[in-house]
Amino acid sequence: MISLPTAGGVALVELGMALTPGPNMIHLASRAVTQGRRAGLVSLSGTAVGFVCYLVAAAAGMSALFAAVPLAFTVIKLAGAAYLAYLAWGMLKPGGRSPFAPAQDLPPVSDARLFSMGLLTNLLNPKIALMYAALLPQFMDPQAGPDWAQLLQLGGVQIMVGIFVNALVMLGAARVSGFLAARPRVMTAQRFASGGLLGVFALRTALSRTPASA
Repeated sequence: MISLPTAGGVALVELGMALTPGPNMIHLASRAVTQGRRAGLVSLSGTAVGFVCYLVAAAAGMSALFAAVPLAFTVIKLAGAAYLAYLAWGMLKPGGRSPFAPAQDLPPVSDARLFSMGLLTNLLNPKIALMYAALLPQFMDPQAGPDWAQLLQLGGVQIMVGIFVNALVMLGAARVSGFLAARPRVMTAQRFASGGLLGVFALRTALSRTPASA
């Protein structure tokens, strides 16, 4: 059984990562602004299932796999870094858009596609891959029980915090969009700040070490 300080540490790490602009935040905000809160909730359910997939993979030995086969981790981290760089460029390029822009050219899609897009976006999220492969194992205690049981508990804390933060982003997206639409300079500043943070995280992800050497 993990301790309360350990659970609190994981919660703080996840809070910091969840508040950093990333694929999940961009996708949920974009869909909520374009199709409304219901679409955002369906997308969020896909995101939640993505968290569970990572948790199951971690309990099954994903971290051990990455430690034994560093190339697997390298491929995943570079793919994630490229995806983050692509999202950053979408904001920073001339004519780029903020995820909170009220007039995005995103056609309405079905609930099944919303769910699958939320799931895929989370599975391709390098922040989540790094969380489960490199960060959560650092909170494990040999005296606190089986590794798989600790990972399930640590992952449960991460999922609760992640879903809570993403839900707030999704539910507040329309209000934030209206606020920024009335303040073009603030919208521009938000776009460049978010794009810049994504670019920095893409670079950090690409340069991060494997779990075996971290």
